[in-house]
Amino acid sequence: MLKRKSSSSNTLNKRVRPGVEEEEEEEEVVMEDEDAAGPSRRDALHSREMQSVCEVGDAGIVESITLKNFMCHSLLGPFTFGSNVNFVVGNNGSGKSAVLTALIVALGGTALATNRGSSLRCFVKEGESSADVSVTLRNKGRDAYKPEVYGESIIIDLRITREGIRTYKVRSKTGQLVSAKKEELVSILDNFNIQVHNPVSILTQEMSKHFLHSKGEGDKYRFFMKATQLEQMKEDFIYIKETKHVTMAKVEQHAECLKDLKRKFQEKEDRYKSLESLDNMNAKLEELQKQMAWALVTEMEKELLPLQEKLQSDKRSTEKYNGKVEEWKNKVVEAENKYKQIHEQLESITLRVQELQPQCAQLKAEAQRRNALHKSSEVSVHRCKSYLRDLEKDKTQLSSRINELQLSISQTTGAESRARAEQMEQIQAELDNLAHQESTLRQQIDQYQQASRRAKDELGKMSQEQDSLQRSINSKRRNLQTMESSRSNRLRRFGEHMPMLLSAIQEAHQSGQFRQRPRGPLGYCISLKDPELALAIEICLKNQLQAFTCDNYEDEKVLQAIMSRILRGGRRPTIITSAFLPRVHDTSRRCVDHPQYPSVLQSLEIEDPVVANCLIDQRAIETVLLIKNRTEARRVMQDRNPPRNCTQAFSQDGDQIFTNRSYTAEQTRANYLSGDVEEEIRLLEGELENQSAQMTHFQQQMRKVEEDIRQNDGLLRRTHMEQKNAKDKARKLQLMLADLQNVEEPQSEDLKPLEEELEEIIGKISAKRIEYVAAQAEMAQLKASCEEAEQEYEQHKDHISRVAEEADSIKEELSKSDQDVVKCKHHKNHYEEKRKAHLDNIQTLEVDLNSKKQELETSVAKAIQICSERLTVDRTPRSLDTEISRLRFKITTQQDQQGDRLEIVRQYREALGNYKGVAQQVKTLKNFIKTLDIIINERVKAYAELRRFMSARCKYYFDSMLDQRGYTGSMKFDHKSETLSISVQQASGANAAVSDMRSLSGGERSFSTVCFVLALWAVTEAPFRCLDEFDVYMDMVNRRISMDMMLRVATTQRYRQFIFLTPQNMSSLPVSKFIHILRLKDPDRGTNAPQSAQNDQEEEPE
Repeated sequence: MLKRKSSSSNTLNKRVRPGVEEEEEEEEVVMEDEDAAGPSRRDALHSREMQSVCEVGDAGIVESITLKNFMCHSLLGPFTFGSNVNFVVGNNGSGKSAVLTALIVALGGTALATNRGSSLRCFVKEGESSADVSVTLRNKGRDAYKPEVYGESIIIDLRITREGIRTYKVRSKTGQLVSAKKEELVSILDNFNIQVHNPVSILTQEMSKHFLHSKGEGDKYRFFMKATQLEQMKEDFIYIKETKHVTMAKVEQHAECLKDLKRKFQEKEDRYKSLESLDNMNAKLEELQKQMAWALVTEMEKELLPLQEKLQSDKRSTEKYNGKVEEWKNKVVEAENKYKQIHEQLESITLRVQELQPQCAQLKAEAQRRNALHKSSEVSVHRCKSYLRDLEKDKTQLSSRINELQLSISQTTGAESRARAEQMEQIQAELDNLAHQESTLRQQIDQYQQASRRAKDELGKMSQEQDSLQRSINSKRRNLQTMESSRSNRLRRFGEHMPMLLSAIQEAHQSGQFRQRPRGPLGYCISLKDPELALAIEICLKNQLQAFTCDNYEDEKVLQAIMSRILRGGRRPTIITSAFLPRVHDTSRRCVDHPQYPSVLQSLEIEDPVVANCLIDQRAIETVLLIKNRTEARRVMQDRNPPRNCTQAFSQDGDQIFTNRSYTAEQTRANYLSGDVEEEIRLLEGELENQSAQMTHFQQQMRKVEEDIRQNDGLLRRTHMEQKNAKDKARKLQLMLADLQNVEEPQSEDLKPLEEELEEIIGKISAKRIEYVAAQAEMAQLKASCEEAEQEYEQHKDHISRVAEEADSIKEELSKSDQDVVKCKHHKNHYEEKRKAHLDNIQTLEVDLNSKKQELETSVAKAIQICSERLTVDRTPRSLDTEISRLRFKITTQQDQQGDRLEIVRQYREALGNYKGVAQQVKTLKNFIKTLDIIINERVKAYAELRRFMSARCKYYFDSMLDQRGYTGSMKFDHKSETLSISVQQASGANAAVSDMRSLSGGERSFSTVCFVLALWAVTEAPFRCLDEFDVYMDMVNRRISMDMMLRVATTQRYRQFIFLTPQNMSSLPVSKFIHILRLKDPDRGTNAPQSAQNDQEEEPE
């Protein structure tokens, strides 16, 4: 209910030292009747105060301050202040007011309190992003704040950003950060009683001008109230009274509500009392439910008895089924033994048949062989017969030809025969020439074809080399384009669309499409410790450099869809699916550990454990060594004792070395892992230029070879045409030659060859007839042999059939025995199934019985829960259920009429609680208001007493200060009208005139105001006092007097720190070790060079 806006007033005199506190207690006694005490009494008290010198201040004073980019100064300080009197001297613009402003802001003051700006952003130097202020406070003595944490000094660092945001960092003497919260700063200020908004503690230049120019009595009274914090106490009392009025209004509202709550409570109480009859019915219902529970138990126990009896009967019947099964088992054994005996007899007969079968087969083969010989002889006889018939026919035809020739001989002319012979010789000569010409043309064609074939082969090879070179050029152009693109984005090395793909993956991950964000390309996620091994690692990892890895198959499908959308028509990177783990695999057992050469895993810097695990799983990079020198790599790998766990090694040039073989790398440069992009671009451009020159040379050679092929093809076509013409001409000549040979007249033939041929045919016919007769005789002999073999075969076959017929009767007996076995097995299986069904039935009965027992146990347990003692119930559960239903219906009907019992009880208790709660609140608030009235009255009395005491002390110190210049005066406080009038008597004597402040000159009024400020200093407590240009409107005499007064006061208050900011030279100050002068350099309007203070320390002679 109460809210204090500031710390309580009991902290006003917190820092008073013991000696001073005793003196002020004496002063309070004296000032109670200040009119009765004369000047001599006040002088004595003042002299006693001046003589009491305390120790140097040790808690809360400012040790140093530093400004950076604050207001118009790049750097001011660090300024080191003394523990007593400090003068900050400098011309206008040198930074005096900036130091005071920075002190106010650093100690929690607002921008308006400094009168230098409307917000904190105004204190940041133009063109800078932030301003920094560092203030060091002393932290010694009994009032030190957490000395075990901060030490002997507390450093407060303030940073103000261009946006006007203020951040604090509170550090210890060693610079260690203790807190960054403003609450810690407020606690420090409260502990040291530092009040930056109190004009007596820090009097700024604007406040000083306003106070010096102000002639109003109300302004002075408000100044007094604010300086002594009485104004804050007054505001707190006003706030408390307002809060009390609000509380009283709430009490009245609650009193009205209390009447309504009491009426509602009485209504609910009446309904609650009407539930007694319903309770009786509920009690009866509960008793019936107990009987119902035990009635169910009794009924279930009765149901168990038949089951138990049937189970015992079935168990006794099991022996009968066992006997039947054993009986038929024995019959099955007997039937099987009989079947076995008959089967053995059948096997013996079958064995006899099998023994006769080979001889039968031999006889059959012999019969077939003799039949084949008989058939062969029949064929020979038939062939001889046909040959004789053909010879007879030839003989007849040849005889006819001889007769025709003898009759057709005619005379022939010699001239025609010679002409045809000469023409035939001429044609034959031309045919010989054409044959020679065709042979020559054929050789030329072969030469031209071989030359053309060689040229085409050469052209094919050159074309392949050109294609390979063109692919290399295209690849290097793509690599060059990729390298140029990767100047700004290394990701483009892995593909032009790779940045777009990764952006799409990131968007999908942010939208929640992935369970885990895919990693890739893997080559982008790794970096090399040694750039010289880039080619070796790239050849080792191969396609894994462009691959992606996913945590699960759902993420893989999403990534496939994204790749299909982004990489249309292009080659898609490989996707490796493996569960992501937060830590890198432990490879200590299977990794290669060589003292001189690293593995691929050791040569890579991989921040993401998912990427490292993927490369370990896919490529086993922990088992691959990297050895720069090829010869050394072969020596290490192919030695008798290769490194343990090492599967292969790669040289700097990319050569792959195994323990028993090695392969040379085709790739000469790293495309993805190279470090110097500009060098790679330069090398690629050089290689591209060389290959372009090679391509131009290839194209020239290919054009030359193509021209040679065209020439050979022309010659070949011309030669083919000549060969065709020669062939056509030779064909025509051959036709002419054939015609001349065919049109030749029949000439007289020599009949002797024909006659000789006729005689030869006649001889053949005689010989063939002899052969034919012999063949017929052989055929008859073979036929008889064949018939004999077939007869023997049939006899053996009949014997086998008779033996087989003996087995038929045994087979019938075996079949009958087999049927007996089947029948016996059928009966055995039948009784086994019946026994099994019987046993299953017993098992089912046991399960049902156990289930019923469990249900009975459950029912008993439930019945015990409902009624712990077993009841003997004569009624059936059905009758009990009927009565329970009837009673429930009656209870429900009554509840519907009265309402739900629980709801009525709840409403009754709720109404009772609301009534008691509000009544208690009203009572508590009334007691609080009474107590608050008593406390406020006591506090107001104490406030009035404190205000009177502070006013008296201020009057006393004001008179003491005026008396130092020979002035006398008075201060009149009118607390009702809130005014403070100050009267000053300029000279002593009976005729001296008393004037108020308005009749004084400017310097005298400034001096009087200084006296008023010094009086306020005496009645308020703070570790340091700051005045900014307090003497700006004083003349030299008043300035000197005021300064002497301030120094005298400072001398008597060595436990306090005084900081005076003035544009005066202050060269007339006395020399003292307690006075520190900080001289600021004149401002340099052309530059922003940092300033530092000149700290003059002079010791005052004793």
